[in-house]
Amino acid sequence: MNDKGWNMDIIILNSSNLPIYLQIKNQMIEQILKGEIPEGTKLPSIRQLAKELKISVITTKRAYEELENEGYIDTVLGKGSFVSLKEKDILKQKQLEAISNQLKEITVDAKKFNITLEQLVHLMKEFYEEG
Repeated sequence: MNDKGWNMDIIILNSSNLPIYLQIKNQMIEQILKGEIPEGTKLPSIRQLAKELKISVITTKRAYEELENEGYIDTVLGKGSFVSLKEKDILKQKQLEAISNQLKEITVDAKKFNITLEQLVHLMKEFYEEG
């Protein structure tokens, strides 16, 4: 991060089935939830982000609007957009929901491949202890 705010770490994949605004939104949410973009961090302006990513201002505007509607960022007229200072508990709940959804998918896949609960738990323990 520099003195102007958050450094860009968004990768747009033209081969993705996700629209570009969702790619931006999802990557920003992930970085906010991981603490990579701390609370109160000033985000690039919509125009600046569009220019840096070489995409339409309309696309970045839509991503920012959705992030604001979902409570991840706050926009102050004339000052810009900032990572929301709302209660950490809300963000923590969103983190738990995201992980829960991923675990559901993993569980479905594990059952498809006849991986036992014990094997799955063992793998999770290994990964958890590595990190």
